[in-house]
Amino acid sequence: MGVGGAGAVVDTPHHAATVVHIPHSSTRIPADVRPTLAVSDSELELELLRLTDRYTDELFDLDPAIATPVVFGVSRLVVDPERFSDDALEPMAARGMGAVYMSRTDGTPLRATLTIAQRARLLARFYEPHHAALEAAVQEALLARGRCLIIDAHSFPSEPLPCDMSQERPRPDVCIGTDAFHTPAALASNAVAAFEARSLEVSVDRPYSGTIVPSRWHGRDARVSSVMIEINRRLYMDEATGERAATFSPTQETVISVLLALIDAYAR
Repeated sequence: MGVGGAGAVVDTPHHAATVVHIPHSSTRIPADVRPTLAVSDSELELELLRLTDRYTDELFDLDPAIATPVVFGVSRLVVDPERFSDDALEPMAARGMGAVYMSRTDGTPLRATLTIAQRARLLARFYEPHHAALEAAVQEALLARGRCLIIDAHSFPSEPLPCDMSQERPRPDVCIGTDAFHTPAALASNAVAAFEARSLEVSVDRPYSGTIVPSRWHGRDARVSSVMIEINRRLYMDEATGERAATFSPTQETVISVLLALIDAYAR
């Protein structure tokens, strides 16, 4: 991997041009973090059920030769890597759900207190290494292929959470999130068409909008493309228990087939 000269790209097949970002699939709360959450075990389980994008690491599981996975290893209740670290830039911070959540989905406290130093330690331990890994994966793709497609992988509940900015009902089967600079029109339209061809209802930037791009390239380097794909949880799991539904495997096959079609179109 590397560049052979000004503007020259070395084509190294073992490095994919696609990065699959999976930020919210984990339910893990490190033992030393658990005491800082001012909720009972049953309350914690409810928040994990509401907020975890369970099984997205499986739904979006591609061959590493095709796409490089970047998976956040702890729950978003520890820190949320999809939020801006600066609360002044993060709209959800006003609801107590910035990069480090202070509130639960219903607005009640998740953490009783959080000092500036404690917040900084959480970000340094979990948030910053994850973003460094994402940036490294994108950089490898750019060096090897000259461009990078980021697929931002999520799921969402079939009914809005109290904290959700959009309370619109009914919710679609699939939500495609875009960025005005980093989501080419063809990428978004291909994603919509691919899911609709599989008899799924699709909305763009509804009920969730946007897609992740590392700040190093955000708004300034069109070689980095990104699209968010959110799968309605009713398609693949029992939302009351968190268990896989009988429809899990067919849904996984659908998602994988769409991802492969998008990656193939992007490579052309």
